[in-house]
Amino acid sequence: MLLNLQSLTKTYHTANGEVHALADVSLSVDDGKFQAVQGPSGCGKTTLLLIAGGLLTPDGGQVLVDGKNPYALSPDERAGFRAANIGFVFQQFHLVPYLNVLDNVLAPAMASHLPDAHDRARELIAHFGMQDRIHHVPGQLSTGERQRTALARALLNRPKILLADEPTGNLDHDHADSVLGYLREFASDGGAVLLVTHDSRAVEYAQSVTNIEHGQLVPA
Repeated sequence: MLLNLQSLTKTYHTANGEVHALADVSLSVDDGKFQAVQGPSGCGKTTLLLIAGGLLTPDGGQVLVDGKNPYALSPDERAGFRAANIGFVFQQFHLVPYLNVLDNVLAPAMASHLPDAHDRARELIAHFGMQDRIHHVPGQLSTGERQRTALARALLNRPKILLADEPTGNLDHDHADSVLGYLREFASDGGAVLLVTHDSRAVEYAQSVTNIEHGQLVPA
């Protein structure tokens, strides 16, 4: 089991009172599985993904990634663990605006030792059909090209798990299908995918779908 989330809770303290983002959430994703969690904005989807990826400490419960708890590590160790095991794909891409496609894809290599980083980056760029755009910066790319660049970057370190937060939210139908097809391909090759989305079309690519409402998982 690559990802095991056990009884997660998370509460935000705001000026308007407490917001219970997650309430006793448990979920597991095995290798070779594409798991989707569907729900509206504000239901806890992004909180769930950030905790699963070692980016947001839960108030309670446990996260195990390939049998290890990232929150039991020091901040530096946790960053290295994330770089080696987890790839992130976000709706907003988070590309560095002054770096070209190649250097954006290579960015994760700064956090981990990857001897074949340049060869791997060029291989992924070719896989996503971006060879002709390799020296372009994000501002010169279409929305679909930026998302494919972000996906290539997420795959650079050969992660065991891909965490995707609304990755098709800014894409048209054809580009969305392309990205979801790549996520399904990653799972079919033995990786694990956890996708959170409000897009009913996106969940059609997943093998398993769970809904989230008011911070709790409910059957789809």
